Amino acid sequence: MQDKVTFEYAIIRLMPKVEREEFFNIGVLLFSKRKKFLDIKYHIDPKKLAAFSCEITLDELTEYLKAWESICKGAPHGGEIGALEVSDRFRWLAASKSTMILCSPTHSGLCHDPTTELEDIFQKYVL
Repeated sequence: MQDKVTFEYAIIRLMPKVEREEFFNIGVLLFSKRKKFLDIKYHIDPKKLAAFSCEITLDELTEYLKAWESICKGAPHGGEIGALEVSDRFRWLAASKSTMILCSPTHSGLCHDPTTELEDIFQKYVL
């Protein structure tokens, strides 16, 4: 267990009509301070999207999530948020929002490899 590191994650949810409080999981955001790791993995099922809303396009949502990817990577086009420390970027992305893309409460755990853990959580909660 000595080689394990702590991590935190949040499930990314799509809630097309906030007032209805109906959502489905579209991704995972995972952060490990010790590994200086922050990444996102997402998939939007077009059939689920069509069942939830005909007003939002897959392209629109993909553009929003690409912005989240830029923030995770600390890319220059990630704006002011992308320039923050890794932990601050995670906190900003995982913060409670009243938008159609939001996150679950954060959860924590121990892992050997954050990339593998991200994939495992993604498979379990999104696909």
